[in-house]
Amino acid sequence: MLRNAFQNKKIAFVIAVYWLLLLYVLAALFWWFIALNRQNAKMTELKFSTIQKDSKDYNAQVNAIYFTQQRKKAQYVGEGVAFFAIIILAAYFVFRATLRHLKFTQQQQNFMMAVTHELKTPISIVRLNVETLQRRQLKDEHKEKMLADTLMETDRLNNLCNNILVTSQLETGKYHCLKEPIDMNEMLEQVSQEFQHRFPDRNINFHSTEDNVVLQGEVLLIQLLLSNLIENAVKYSFKGAIINLALQTKSNKIILSVADNGPGVQDEEKKLVFDKFYRTGDENKRKTKGTGLGLYLCKKIVQSHNGTISVSDNQPQGAIFTVIFTT
Repeated sequence: MLRNAFQNKKIAFVIAVYWLLLLYVLAALFWWFIALNRQNAKMTELKFSTIQKDSKDYNAQVNAIYFTQQRKKAQYVGEGVAFFAIIILAAYFVFRATLRHLKFTQQQQNFMMAVTHELKTPISIVRLNVETLQRRQLKDEHKEKMLADTLMETDRLNNLCNNILVTSQLETGKYHCLKEPIDMNEMLEQVSQEFQHRFPDRNINFHSTEDNVVLQGEVLLIQLLLSNLIENAVKYSFKGAIINLALQTKSNKIILSVADNGPGVQDEEKKLVFDKFYRTGDENKRKTKGTGLGLYLCKKIVQSHNGTISVSDNQPQGAIFTVIFTT
């Protein structure tokens, strides 16, 4: 919380300095226009003082002087408006880029803290379980439970490491997809059963309208896609909640949906949830775990398979994440 408060003060300080500098530049531009206009008026008076009133072409000379004065004034106004427009436009883009950079930096810091927590928790559990098994003589059923918990935590670590590694490889273009036919029914059934075992207090239901749904894709990436979507639904659902997985085909499309009964996603956040490091809600009040990479990775995986991903409202509450693959 102290770190976030410091970061907010830093952003406020940068914004204040930025606006002061912008006001200074605009004031200098305005003063430049006044100074040039005054100089133009003095030059006009000086020219008037050099002509003779009894001269035959006196009126012509006066008109020429006035014309020159008005032309110079129009030139100053035109240049001033052009500079003003350029300054405002540049200020807008600089301000937006600065805020984006500061926000992204804050998201990276939150990501590092979240990753540290996500890594530390399963490591501590695995260490405690192993030490307990070494030092104590436990009943077979207790040993099996502790071993199952240990394997579950190692799977959690493995998934987190895969998320980070695959995200980096997809962003840099170094991940080489080896696509092969994937039985989506079989994979969804397997992944849903794994999560049902990990989270027995959730009801994960899988329904498919087709018996033979085959996707040409990368096995690891599709597994990560399904795991992240289901984990996101589990994370934001309450105990005893029902999570519905649906698979269907329509013409040349494979449509996968994951529906939960959690708090849902606000309309203004429906596109933001797929951004890197983005997490819904207030960072200071958030209780759910996560790194902000899951849905971003889902988007990258879907895009690498020429698909689309979106989120919509579930009724009466919750969210539905829909993935559409074109076969």
